[in-house]
Amino acid sequence: MVTESPRTAPEERLVNLVVALMATEQGLTKDTILSSVAGYREQTTAGASKDALEKMFERDKQTLRGLSIQIETIGDHADPDDLREARYRIPTAEYELPADIDFTPAELAVLNLAGGVWSESSMSAEARSGLRKIRALGNDVDAPIIGYSPRINLREAAFAPLQRAIEQGRVVSFAYMKPGEDAPRRRRLRPLALLEYEARWHVYGFDLDRDAHRTFLLSRISSEVEITRATFDLSEREGAGERALAGLADVAAQQSALLEVMPGTEAALRLARRARAADRGIRVPYVDVHILADELASYGPEVRVLEPEALRDEVVARLRRVLDAHGGAA
Repeated sequence: MVTESPRTAPEERLVNLVVALMATEQGLTKDTILSSVAGYREQTTAGASKDALEKMFERDKQTLRGLSIQIETIGDHADPDDLREARYRIPTAEYELPADIDFTPAELAVLNLAGGVWSESSMSAEARSGLRKIRALGNDVDAPIIGYSPRINLREAAFAPLQRAIEQGRVVSFAYMKPGEDAPRRRRLRPLALLEYEARWHVYGFDLDRDAHRTFLLSRISSEVEITRATFDLSEREGAGERALAGLADVAAQQSALLEVMPGTEAALRLARRARAADRGIRVPYVDVHILADELASYGPEVRVLEPEALRDEVVARLRRVLDAHGGAA
């Protein structure tokens, strides 16, 4: 069993991997990644089995693809289907600005200030060390990598312990506040995948008390995540992320909200990305009525809910609570 190095958190390992895969044009082999990228390198030095490290790498690829980071697999030129010596890279062209876009000194100053607020440096010593090792192996590396920090600060405190539990194959326990209930309930879960859907983090796994697979919103976890000693078969994680995303997409495809949105507003910009035109406004598919109600209420008068009635009632209830909190003033 592979345990996470105390020096490299799972989220830091993911960004170290992104840095390495974007810094090479011809791609890196799996062996190079496992021996050179911080987060894998420590595990190799500690004597972790190659099979366990390769499974960790496959899960990390799945996580990054869930974040819309495309990892390109390059096979043998003579036989592209032969992946025994496959190389991996992230095509930088997909993340570069068009050549006809530039910035004024004032705009660059603002961008640099924003980057400084986000992190004190572009790359950690661990990430730079990994790139130096890759250079020593004869791979071409683009030296200036700007704007990639090996530390991701997530608002959901549950993310890191759930990631550890998934990697170690451990059952977790946490309190979960479901909308409409007066108090949170304790859940016991075999966590199989973390995924981002509609800008919110979810954990997918097997609910031991309900004997079924479930998806939980991390923001509704109202306690610390307890990683128990109980374990489960690591093979359960295979394809879990894809199954969870497909399940959420199926739910969203079966229900939608009909909305009137003021053009040119923030609501119009944000909702248009996932909406389709309708006779009386736009239709927005959704998974959870409470999550969508939170979002729509935040837009205030920019959005009006035409249907379904249950969603309209939820939005109105939220707006009334805001009104009451300010003394009922119009």
